[in-house]
Amino acid sequence: MNMYDVVIVGGGPSGATAATDLAEAGKTVAFIDRDGRIKPCGGAVPPRLITDFDIPDEQIVCRVNTARMISPTQRHVDIPIENGYVGMVDREHFDEFLRVRAKTAGAHRYTGTFVRIDRDDKGTHVIYRDKISGNEMALTTKLIIGADGARSKVGAQEVPGGDTIPYVIAYHEIIEAPAANDSYDPMRCDVIYDGTISPDFYGWVFPHGAQCSVGMGTEVDGVDLKDATAKLRASSGLTDCKTIRKEGAPIPLKPLDRWDNGRDVVLAGDAAGVVAPSSGEGIYYAMVGGRVAAEACLACLASSKVRDLKLARKAFMKEHKMVFRVLRSMQDAYYKSDERRERFVSLCHDVDVQRLTFEAYMNKKLVKARPMAHLKIGIKNLSHLTGLVRPNHV
Repeated sequence: MNMYDVVIVGGGPSGATAATDLAEAGKTVAFIDRDGRIKPCGGAVPPRLITDFDIPDEQIVCRVNTARMISPTQRHVDIPIENGYVGMVDREHFDEFLRVRAKTAGAHRYTGTFVRIDRDDKGTHVIYRDKISGNEMALTTKLIIGADGARSKVGAQEVPGGDTIPYVIAYHEIIEAPAANDSYDPMRCDVIYDGTISPDFYGWVFPHGAQCSVGMGTEVDGVDLKDATAKLRASSGLTDCKTIRKEGAPIPLKPLDRWDNGRDVVLAGDAAGVVAPSSGEGIYYAMVGGRVAAEACLACLASSKVRDLKLARKAFMKEHKMVFRVLRSMQDAYYKSDERRERFVSLCHDVDVQRLTFEAYMNKKLVKARPMAHLKIGIKNLSHLTGLVRPNHV
């Protein structure tokens, strides 16, 4: 019976990153992936991700230089991305690249669906259903990383609170991109804050080179995701573009209070709830989550102390808790109504808002270098929330 140091359930950006890091550290590691699943995702990645995780140029299908914020009344604000760009990836190819890299590093790759975790006197066993044979198979391991998405079966079975994580449902359609025109720019991301598209989140039109991702998300029951996306395509002049594929999935809204079971399991990525509020950005945080989970497993294997599994959440929250808190407050303040969304787009006219927002996005930390800018933004933000200025006031 082979004994792995770590078995990872899930082969998305989080699981594949953890598998690569553990294999490169010399550990015996396996990951189980459901072959063929592509997650709905705008595909935006900041330069810090490209640098921190050594992503090759060929995986970047587009380099966006502008973000357009569109209000419920179709007012828009174009925000230039100064001194850099936002990279775009296609999850169909990006995720597979990460899985292949993990395998090349020495991780064992299995294709199937997670069933359960069994424990006996011979150890801990991850039971999965093999895709080809349909049979239940077992991988024996010392530790487990659950990187199996927002409705994580590993988390639900093993980690307190793992079965109650809140989420929005995201849906998108990958279409053939049109030629550049008055409404579509292949170098611009459009973010649509409109209650007819999403009553509590937003819609997006993100270029992917020859293709484009058009989608939306919502936590509200009863919203017809396909109908909302059809309306978004119509308003963006994309109705007649050929549809390549359609995908939907839950996106978590809040990091779990606990990521480990105090024994042999730690969660990572969407399974741990690490998608940024307000923006819905998840790829970077998923990969960071995979990395800190791998680091926690390495510490636990070295010390034989299960409390070291808590290091994953501790390390992640130390660096990103404040950003998540600010983004959560912004979502709570501005996504509740079209009147609030109108005010939010108006706020985005402010050059200081634009610069600080993108500096934080590119570098993944709040910028503290310009205290007067923060004060100015705070006053303007308060003026909008209290109704002291008109929604269309710039």
